[in-house]
Amino acid sequence: MFTTFRSTLQREREVTFAIRVHAGAARTKVKGALADGTLKVDIAAVPEDGKANAALIRFLAQIFAVPKSHVEIVRGQTSKTKVVHITAAP
Repeated sequence: MFTTFRSTLQREREVTFAIRVHAGAARTKVKGALADGTLKVDIAAVPEDGKANAALIRFLAQIFAVPKSHVEIVRGQTSKTKVVHITAAP
C-alpha cells in the first residue's frame, strides 16, 4: 500500500497524502485504499486526548523508517480523514 509513497519520499525527500482513520480498532493495520487514493488505516487506540493521532504518527514513522518528529498531521486532527506530511530523515 505504501510503496508509491515510500518511492516519492526517497525521490523527493517528502510526501503528503490523505488517510481515513478508524480509531478504536482491534489492532493497528492498513486496511486498503478508497477510490480517490485515500488510505484506510485501523488504529488500536481510542480517539481521546490525541491518543489515536499519536498512535497514527508512531505507526507511520515505523512504516516509513523516519523519526516521529518527521511525521505531521497537517489537516484533520479531530477528523477521521487526515492529511499527513512526512519528511525523509537526513
